[in-house]
Amino acid sequence: MNIDALQYRTGEPVRVTLQEGVIAAIEPLEKRLTLEERAELPLVAPGLVDLQINGYGGHDFNHPALTAEDVKKAVRAVWREGVTACYPTVITGAPYTILGAMRAIARACEEDAASAATIKGIHLEGPFLSPEDGPRGAHALEHIRPPDTSLLDQWQAAAGGRISIVTLSPEWEGSAEFIRHCVRQGITVSIGHTSADAAQIAGAVAAGARLSTHLGNGAHAVLPRHPNYLWTQLAEEALWCTLIADGFHLPDEVLKVAMKVKGQHALLVSDAVALAGLAPGSYDTPVGGRVVLTPAGRLHLAGEPGLLAGSAQMLLRHIARLSAAGLAALPDAWDMASVHPAGFMALPAAAGLAAGAPADLALIRRTGPGGGGLELAALCQGGGWVYRRD
Repeated sequence: MNIDALQYRTGEPVRVTLQEGVIAAIEPLEKRLTLEERAELPLVAPGLVDLQINGYGGHDFNHPALTAEDVKKAVRAVWREGVTACYPTVITGAPYTILGAMRAIARACEEDAASAATIKGIHLEGPFLSPEDGPRGAHALEHIRPPDTSLLDQWQAAAGGRISIVTLSPEWEGSAEFIRHCVRQGITVSIGHTSADAAQIAGAVAAGARLSTHLGNGAHAVLPRHPNYLWTQLAEEALWCTLIADGFHLPDEVLKVAMKVKGQHALLVSDAVALAGLAPGSYDTPVGGRVVLTPAGRLHLAGEPGLLAGSAQMLLRHIARLSAAGLAALPDAWDMASVHPAGFMALPAAAGLAAGAPADLALIRRTGPGGGGLELAALCQGGGWVYRRD
């Protein structure tokens, strides 16, 4: 199969040849294009890799009655947003609720090739988080607990070994040994929802923690100017970080500083909840209760507009926001949500748009005034089309 498009980094017209699920070749188009013909071509880019997604399009990975069928539907829904690889995120809850989610996701991957191809692992965000108001965020205090290796092992068995990322706060006694336990299993440990001090963060890094989860969010409203856990994580060179760039979670200046400090080790995540992709309105949710999704795409607690209730925007919005704000060129913002997270998790997709790389490709078009928006025209996964807008 051949795809004619504009290379997303260079803007040059190319023909991408796909064979047996991989990119066989990328060559310049021999035909000289008119301006009109060139304008008709979409951009071709690597598929998006979302390391933290709680749900989408009404499908919630944290629903107490999550089933394998729900997971399969969620996988097909995220294709509409250019996502070819994701890590369904299971958050703090009762142990049996987390166990049920793990079983449902594992069963979906075992029964459905499309789910297995898209779900590269599971992100467990909690329940080993800070119990303090602010850092805990929307995670239920009644289910917050110290790190527990036996509990993790139960969930990992239910997941069929698919838990790949664990977000925790290293403020708990025994955190270092728990982190080492995760590392021995090949689980990436991320620091998040924390009130840990500098020594505890340094101890976590020494034990093998490699990432900061949605840095700048899940924090106290007021912090000492220094020291504090944000400065400490920014300064830890061994820590990569994920950022939510939906335009609501972090001011542009915070994004700019984090991106400058971390460079290519700054990654984008959607942290999207199940209401992402739905119409504006009021909704009742299992986590957070009554919430409001505004026409602008901001999700907040009903009656408390100042308190966010999660992200309702997928990665395409985050990428477009960074680009439109001048914080990153479009190709660089795209890489923050595709080849860089793939590289961090050692996925073959880290090869990007190159011969020999997996044929996981997004065809995108610029939209809106000045081309500041993005829309997905089509998505190819493993060499086959899984979504076409028309």
